[in-house]
Amino acid sequence: MTSSTDMLSASLEDYLEAIYHIVAEKQVARSKDIAARLNVHGSSVTGALKALKERGLIHYAPYEVVRLTDEGEAVGREIVRRHEALHDFFVKVLTIEQETADKAACEMEHAMPREVLDRFVKFLRFVEMCPRSGARWIDGFGYFCRNGPDHGDCAQCLEESLDEVRSGRAGRGCSVQE
Repeated sequence: MTSSTDMLSASLEDYLEAIYHIVAEKQVARSKDIAARLNVHGSSVTGALKALKERGLIHYAPYEVVRLTDEGEAVGREIVRRHEALHDFFVKVLTIEQETADKAACEMEHAMPREVLDRFVKFLRFVEMCPRSGARWIDGFGYFCRNGPDHGDCAQCLEESLDEVRSGRAGRGCSVQE
């Protein structure tokens, strides 16, 4: 099964992401706004807008404003979510400078296979939610991937982890694991 983002080249994803941000700021996008944001020529924007329109992601006519379709908004939101997850990991975890992190996130979101990127985003969500650490924590991520965020009792797991640390048995398993 392919997702809506699978039908887009890296370049078209960049255009859709730019449109998504501009529309979020101004309610509509104009070709000149897109060109300025991406630092490209107007003719490049025109070609990309035609391609995005053909895919049903934007409403566009020459010399008119650009609006996202419902599908375009959903795909744009997904592209932004992936980009922000990578960016946040680079900045918050790896302490990479903002501009470098943004460039790396943009390059990686296009180069990484979708399945790997989706799993990475899921991992980052798990990291933000789980109070544990170490090997047990990594095992918990596997559980999270299989069962989702609503299939564990984090408070119970944390209490068990604290009990294990206090008793010197830390890292020997978790009640939410299968």
